[in-house]
Amino acid sequence: MTGVNGEIRIAPLADTDIAAVIALASEIWNLHYPGIISVAQIDYMLGQRYSAEAIRRQLAGGRAWWDTLFVDGRLAGFASIEAGGRPQADKLDKIYLHPRFQGCGLGSRLLAHVAAGAGARGSRRLWLQVNKHNRRAIEAYLRNGYRIVESVTADIGQGFVMDDYIMERLIGQEASQNRREVRGSRPEGAMLRMAGSE
Repeated sequence: MTGVNGEIRIAPLADTDIAAVIALASEIWNLHYPGIISVAQIDYMLGQRYSAEAIRRQLAGGRAWWDTLFVDGRLAGFASIEAGGRPQADKLDKIYLHPRFQGCGLGSRLLAHVAAGAGARGSRRLWLQVNKHNRRAIEAYLRNGYRIVESVTADIGQGFVMDDYIMERLIGQEASQNRREVRGSRPEGAMLRMAGSE
């Protein structure tokens, strides 16, 4: 898709939209992840992460923020950030956009929105985990200023593992300073090489 006509709205997750977020997550995961992870792992991870109780518990805890993206009143995507996990950094724990709305800048818009929110709360960096075989997502993160900093494999129970890259980006003044330094010393693309690409 090359463009979106209509009203685009990003707003904090309302309790009345939790069921719609859970349904959208299930649809997106079942469209996107087969071939990257097994269907059994998809079901397991959806069950772990996307129950109304788990989302409400996160929101009530005050250390997680969920945002929803609507196009013409229809839920098209969502993101969540968790406080900390790394020094002066927040974790971009979830960001998903329905395939119908991919490729038209909405993902970048949602990424910029959550980065601005994290910066406003005093964070200097955002980090995330992405499956090493999720090439489309990795490319999107690279285009939006993230870089691969680490490779991790974690046992998540029931015989399943997450085989991920950790990616991060600077936000706020640190990002501005870093862009000036990069422009003055080497091509901008030099910082965006994937781990193991040399």
